[in-house]
Amino acid sequence: MGTGVINFMTREFTREYETINSNTPIMVKEEISIPPIVLEWSAWFAWDDLKIDARDGNGVKVPNGEPGVYEAKYRDLEERLTIGKASDLRMRIKQGLVKGKTPHSAGQKIRASENTSRIVIRWAITNRPAAVEEELHGRYERHFGGRPKYVKHT
Repeated sequence: MGTGVINFMTREFTREYETINSNTPIMVKEEISIPPIVLEWSAWFAWDDLKIDARDGNGVKVPNGEPGVYEAKYRDLEERLTIGKASDLRMRIKQGLVKGKTPHSAGQKIRASENTSRIVIRWAITNRPAAVEEELHGRYERHFGGRPKYVKHT
């Protein structure tokens, strides 16, 4: 019983099948090319400013219903407290992280343990939040030698 390799290629990925015979693949190797993702970060906003309701014109407007990623850190430090992804940035940041009205494990720990008056948050809209979060965690780990304080996993 011999083996063969069938190579199937398109613009977006390459797939190789190693086969026992022409009808029975025993292993699949797939290479996926992911196009670059460009992030346009917001400015850094104070945690306390994000508590204020934006509907009256005084608070910070976080994109509503938009997927993306966000980071929180102390104003005067580069190390991040958390890096996260969101299917809805406003709900995740304002309602979860900052106010605690929806579940957010990092937000709960930060509110309990940190001086939130010194924390700033920024975000970027992306339709690939999981991929971007994974990349941001990897970059952070390579630069600082570990994950942000309130990040358990990617």
